[in-house]
Amino acid sequence: MEKIAFLGLGHMGQPMARQLLAAKHPLTVWNRTPAKAERLVEAGATAAASPAEAVRDADVVITMLAGPDAVREVADAVLPELRTGSYWVEMSTVGPDTVRELADRVPAGVTLVDAPVMGSTDKAAEGRLGVLAGGDAGAVEHVLARFGPVTRTGVLGSGAALKLVVNTAVLGGVALVAEAMKLADSLGLAEGTAREALAAGPLGGAVARAFAEGVHFANDLAVKDVALATGVAGLPVMEVVLDHYRAACADPAVASEDISRAVPHIRAQPSA
Repeated sequence: MEKIAFLGLGHMGQPMARQLLAAKHPLTVWNRTPAKAERLVEAGATAAASPAEAVRDADVVITMLAGPDAVREVADAVLPELRTGSYWVEMSTVGPDTVRELADRVPAGVTLVDAPVMGSTDKAAEGRLGVLAGGDAGAVEHVLARFGPVTRTGVLGSGAALKLVVNTAVLGGVALVAEAMKLADSLGLAEGTAREALAAGPLGGAVARAFAEGVHFANDLAVKDVALATGVAGLPVMEVVLDHYRAACADPAVASEDISRAVPHIRAQPSA
């Protein structure tokens, strides 16, 4: 069994690391806040004091971090320590440009794979995420399959690219549902009536996500993802969506909460 280092134990990283422990992989974990590793250590993982320490003996290194800046900072620490023949699987949502930037820095003999995931914390806990794997992922596909079905997307960076497309659709759909509900509020319709009608139409999946409970996709990460997307292409609708999520994040109590918490904010915004 490959020795795996898992860096980043946030809302997604924790349950994903547990899937590797359940599969009996020797697992070393690291997180900026060490307390987040405690339950995994109790379950059999080894905690590392630094990213460099975590990866030194690893066959596979997995990073699941907040965004491009966090990935770059960890890269500074781990790149000198990655051993020849190892694989670095970057699973954060960072966009293809960051993946290509990392590829230019990876030492000879180390293979970089980009493999962001589709799904939230509920699917992570159940091993039912969708894994979007770009690059030469064949040797680590069986590891990625511990998280859920693997889709091979093409060249390095294509997984990160497709993840931006998917997240753009999800986040735009949730914002659109919120605006539709705002219209229903303005027209005096009962909430249940409007929700049922929307759920029965083409936005059914977005309606379910807009009112979901027990899952987590933080609003501040939504801002990061939409900003990445709008930085790649002219997306005027998504620019408005970005404003919506930024406005929700202005409330500190909502910034780190699930995107469903942005829906009441959008509905409550005064009309022009």
